[in-house]
Amino acid sequence: MVILNFFNNSEINKFLQKILKISFIFLFLFTLSCSKKPFSSDVDKDRRPMSAKEKRRQNIDEGRGASLGGIMGAVRGGGNFEFSSSNPMWRASLETLDFLPLTTVDYSGGVIISDWYSDNSKNNDESIKITIRFLSNEIRSNSLKIIVHKKTCSRNLNCTVNLLSDTIIKDELRSTILREAALLEKSDKKKK
Repeated sequence: MVILNFFNNSEINKFLQKILKISFIFLFLFTLSCSKKPFSSDVDKDRRPMSAKEKRRQNIDEGRGASLGGIMGAVRGGGNFEFSSSNPMWRASLETLDFLPLTTVDYSGGVIISDWYSDNSKNNDESIKITIRFLSNEIRSNSLKIIVHKKTCSRNLNCTVNLLSDTIIKDELRSTILREAALLEKSDKKKK
């Protein structure tokens, strides 16, 4: 009896009808938003995927593609690209540190980081780690930032790491790298 009275109530019927209408509207809008092109059946030519050949042609026409500037006579703006093999500071640093195992060698980031190194003839409980940061490509003492860490381990493998601020290692590395870079630059100029 209560259930029949519930469905016979006209206010509840109106309320249910409104909810039903609103849910149909939301369902229609939801399905409309999920379709790719709701009211268009023809293909949009601007959005169709281009082949690799078409993309290359478009990039070259817009000036973004590769060109043979000096050969073709059309010289466009560019940058000064320098490779690691042409940088005497970089080459000298790698040649100086060739005895160390290196963990990070990043020319674009301008950093060389060695792994922990211990000379077997000395105390095996101590090892060093060297980081070289390139601040400039010029052959000057302030173009390099050299950081040396020293790790000391006790017999029970408790290790402490310290930053060595002023050491002979830093000074020797800096002078060796600068000397070698100057010699490499001099020999490169003679070759040209």
